[in-house]
Amino acid sequence: MHHFRIDLRSDTKTIPSAAMRAAMAQASVGDEQLDEDPSVNELVARVSTLLGKQKALFLPSGTMCNLIAVLVHCRPGDEIIAADNSHLISSESAGATALAGAQIRPVPAERGIFSAEQVAIAVRPQKVNAPTTRLIHVEQTVNRGGGAIWPIDVLRDLARFSRERGLAMHIDGARLMNAVVGSGVDAKDYGDCCDSVWLDLSKGLGCPMGAVLAGSDEFIEAARRWKFRLGGAMRQAGIVAAAGLYALENNVSGLQTDHQKARRFADALSSHECVLVGNPETNLVFFEINSRRMNAAQLAHELALEGIGIGVESATLLRAVTHLDVSTANVDEAAATICRILR
Repeated sequence: MHHFRIDLRSDTKTIPSAAMRAAMAQASVGDEQLDEDPSVNELVARVSTLLGKQKALFLPSGTMCNLIAVLVHCRPGDEIIAADNSHLISSESAGATALAGAQIRPVPAERGIFSAEQVAIAVRPQKVNAPTTRLIHVEQTVNRGGGAIWPIDVLRDLARFSRERGLAMHIDGARLMNAVVGSGVDAKDYGDCCDSVWLDLSKGLGCPMGAVLAGSDEFIEAARRWKFRLGGAMRQAGIVAAAGLYALENNVSGLQTDHQKARRFADALSSHECVLVGNPETNLVFFEINSRRMNAAQLAHELALEGIGIGVESATLLRAVTHLDVSTANVDEAAATICRILR
């Protein structure tokens, strides 16, 4: 196993800072399962206000947030509309199908962003032998769309359509605060577009774990029951909730720096004739290599030998993610090392 001096594989690789650890050590705690943990209660209240929702629920992971949202919104035999490159389809062990009995209808979408017109085509006719379209699923930002930000006008169009057609709309907020910082759109404006939304704490915000799912009182009441069923209820969870509170106070502004580092990395790679690099909107950089000498996995291996971690997406495609534990100097070194190896 390699030890990476510079880890660009994901923003989940962040290590809690000394200040965050101190906040965790000093956290007021209680029985979260009985709503007796002051730090958890403060965190969910803060996030529900941030997202403009009535109530929120602290959960161990974003994947559980997505799964619980599907379980609340859908019944067996229902159908979810999602982008063909969504995390829900590619990276959640088919939880929606395995546990909720709901199937997903993928919509071909450039950078993972689709329109209300595309959804109108994808919605099933009301026939006894067809699945019932129930939920529109949106990922903000779009991971495999290169960190693309959903424009607020597109989300508002989808929200209007979903309400007219009696569909639920859910936002996977794995990198929602990156979208807020990158677009200047308030988090509440995104929240107003959907019936449920969650905010991840363990990516760019630098926490060791956790996500917060928000929605109406009725939605969260149903979600809380699923949290118990899935084994997601915790005891003195304030220790990790305190990390989330610290992050919301101290780490949001740093996301803009992460975006700048991603742009710097992409610009440095674009000078190499063997590299075709995408246009990063936030903190994700996808780049394609065209080399007779090596493929993506071989390049990642060579980088690992020099203590640099990077993600492999296909035989030619790689992903780099900037975060608070990657400095500008680290980004420069990683880009220069890639160019040198490809030379």
